[in-house]
Amino acid sequence: MTRSDREKRPASEAPPVSWKHWLEDRLTAILLAVGRLLPYPTRITTIGWLGANVIGPLAGMRKRVAANLSLIAPDMPLTEKRLLCRAVPGNLARALAETFSGDEFIARARQSPISGEGLGALDAARDARQPVVLTTAHLGNYDAGRVVLRERGYNVAAFYMPMRNPAFNKRYVAAMAHIASPVFPRSRSGLAALVKHLREGGMIGLVTDHHMAHGTLIDFMGEPARTSTAPAELALKHGALLVPLYAIREKDGLSFRIEVEAPIPHSDPLTMTRAINASLEKKVRAHMDQWMWTHKRWKRNQPR
Repeated sequence: MTRSDREKRPASEAPPVSWKHWLEDRLTAILLAVGRLLPYPTRITTIGWLGANVIGPLAGMRKRVAANLSLIAPDMPLTEKRLLCRAVPGNLARALAETFSGDEFIARARQSPISGEGLGALDAARDARQPVVLTTAHLGNYDAGRVVLRERGYNVAAFYMPMRNPAFNKRYVAAMAHIASPVFPRSRSGLAALVKHLREGGMIGLVTDHHMAHGTLIDFMGEPARTSTAPAELALKHGALLVPLYAIREKDGLSFRIEVEAPIPHSDPLTMTRAINASLEKKVRAHMDQWMWTHKRWKRNQPR
């Protein structure tokens, strides 16, 4: 497409899909379609194995996992590091297959037990229509948490970061919305809809382990990481509870348990965000194989 063609395209029209993105989307669609021919437990286990042993190495995931582990846990034995370099892509592949399994995943996830010090506070907020900001992470599969919250009558909305591949993103958003709605994109209009939902006494779920280019440098796993203080700011501005919640994968690789931590006391955005990071760090260290170590969480982690 020439520059003049791009200038003629309406602002509301989505950019064209590159051949690379098209190919990635088609290959993923084929893998998931073949997987749907298998019974649900076999499907998730098989795609998890492919993620650990085929997709992970081909996509360079093992190198990124190893680099992050070398930064955060330099004394980790090599054998343990190698195990995690396989397990992490495997968990990511399982989570993707689960999200695209729709009703079968929902049926499995709704059986997940939910407990924790903050559960009573969540129930009280639901009954009083008090706003709640839930913080979670790419740990286990947070979609299982959304299913359980919906089952308990929580009016919870998710806020997602659109993927770089527009072709895959369209199908992924549809799959997320099928699991539990509403879902809002990380954009100006999406943020406005999210805030409206919160003001009306709803709950919003925010994934807090992304690298944020303009975030504040806050310690995470012993290293500074650029982190958004927006969850804390939203909680303070709208009088909302700030509650960490995690969906932990069980040893069978298919089931989950939902853990709700006590609400983080209101103080100031920096203090509250440090508490969010501390909460997540504790969970990651307890379940090293379930966190997204493939993410460049600590890039540009020096003061400007």
